Amino acid sequence: MKPHELVGSARVPGHDAELRCYRHDGDFTIWLDRVELMSSRVTGSEQMLAELALECLGARSAPRVLVGGLGMGFTLARVLALADAEAAVEVVELVPEVVTWNRDLLGQCAGHPLRDARTHLVLDDVGDVIRGAEDRYDAILLDVDNGPEGLSRPRNERLYGDRGLLAIHRALRPGGVLAVWSSADNRAFDKRVRRSGFHVTEHHVRARRTKGPRRTIWVARRTEPEAGARP
Repeated sequence: MKPHELVGSARVPGHDAELRCYRHDGDFTIWLDRVELMSSRVTGSEQMLAELALECLGARSAPRVLVGGLGMGFTLARVLALADAEAAVEVVELVPEVVTWNRDLLGQCAGHPLRDARTHLVLDDVGDVIRGAEDRYDAILLDVDNGPEGLSRPRNERLYGDRGLLAIHRALRPGGVLAVWSSADNRAFDKRVRRSGFHVTEHHVRARRTKGPRRTIWVARRTEPEAGARP
């Protein structure tokens, strides 16, 4: 049996845990301590995040899309495959080593989406990028941490609270779409996003598209926030 080879490690800013990247028989996994966050063999739900978001957005020429969390690049790659040639896709990643792994180790798994001319890489906290934007994006896709629970970085919960959702609403253009990937349902988050000015559809998908653990994807179109709400 071929061994699992540790090929990289990194600290998550603002968190004591360690990210580790392993290679095994041509496949890659990224772990947070003892939790497997992602695998190059299990990519269906990450790709469906892009598919559901752009399906909801509909035909819109030269869309500007924000992808929060590079991961192994599969969501980014699917956005690029579905968007037109004039699209502008910003991918925001907090951990520089994750970018290095995508460029030097595992980029071929997703087809090297960082090399696409439409991709603009931003090394930053996606929450800060969103809070600094207004009417900028046609779609915002979030695959940050394991969803609204903030597994790897408690500050990620700022994205999914009332103030974070209202900042997302402000960053989207009229009719824009928010899509959020989660490893599990979250009733509290579902309620928050609905009252923050979005028309929401909750999807349950499989990690491998047709099999594997169930994942949750919320797809939310920007409408108007409730009276008195402020980001």
